[in-house]
Amino acid sequence: MTVTIDITGLPHERIVFCPSPLAELGNALHALAEPAHHARLHAWTTATSNALEPALADRLLEADFMWRSTRSDFLMPAQPRETLAEELDDLDRMGDEKFVATALEISCSTSHYPKGLPSPLVDPWARRRALDLAAARGPRQAAFVERMLADPTATRGWIRRLLEDCDRAFFADTWRRVRVQLAADAQHKTELLRRKGLAEALTAASPALSLEEDERGSRIVVDKLVHGRTDARGTAVTLLPSVFGWPHLFTLYGRGWQPVIQYPAASHEVGGTEPVETVKLRLDALTHPMRMNLCRNLSRAAYSTNELADAYGITAPEVSRHLAVLRKAGLLITRRRGRYVLHQLDISVVARIGSDFLESVLR
Repeated sequence: MTVTIDITGLPHERIVFCPSPLAELGNALHALAEPAHHARLHAWTTATSNALEPALADRLLEADFMWRSTRSDFLMPAQPRETLAEELDDLDRMGDEKFVATALEISCSTSHYPKGLPSPLVDPWARRRALDLAAARGPRQAAFVERMLADPTATRGWIRRLLEDCDRAFFADTWRRVRVQLAADAQHKTELLRRKGLAEALTAASPALSLEEDERGSRIVVDKLVHGRTDARGTAVTLLPSVFGWPHLFTLYGRGWQPVIQYPAASHEVGGTEPVETVKLRLDALTHPMRMNLCRNLSRAAYSTNELADAYGITAPEVSRHLAVLRKAGLLITRRRGRYVLHQLDISVVARIGSDFLESVLR
């Protein structure tokens, strides 16, 4: 499974490696929301979480669907700026319909993403879908989405103030420490692109990135557990290095968006041991292609059986049977939230199976 970006005829100077403060803030917020995804950031996530003012922590919970399980596209700028304020100014110039549509991309389904959906501000079906998906995330998120649909202008202002408050509380200092590393990484990849070509630069950014060339043209290929395709001809491709992003490899390829790839710039280690019989049981549970696909979603957030069935076009009983196998192997965390039963991959257990598997489902 891959995401391909057609770059046939695209000059290399239109392929840009550049850090983005907004993208890195999105990654930092994700690490705070899902610290189990980022074991090597344990000291930072623990210290930052403990230092957060309670009011700011509560506000982050209201909006965390934008960075917890997926990443809202507006958090990956195609034209990075020097400062967070400049990137937030760019967001202010985005129309309400586009902003709300990307902010509410909270489903585990990837089938709608490449084609795009109508804005929930104008389409009744999209509005109902957004509200239903938010309800499964919890009452805070449901109330926030209702507020955004009722008054998008005020809610956008609320989001900007939230990000600015995060900048003052912890991110400005964090950005000062990581921006030099990110700029150096981007410069290194730019030099590789200039001296050795795009294939070398992509591979240096991530082993999951490659260049495919044949008689039909040239394509950047992103090795992910989803199928997707977009066309960058006549536009550009932006690659954003991230210190806080590992192990995630994000690709923005939705309709109407310039392609953006966010790749991890930092090295990593994941380790652990388990008895042979336990490892065998867990590996056997993961051999089925559908269970592997379900793990891609369950690694990012907790989902209900019906959400997963809708995402993959299978019945809820089929999903339940697959979840039962994963649960027997000790790979799931299941909890009830109101009338919803939500399932999530136990990252700490999966990490002990092997870093290769963990990185593939979180990519």
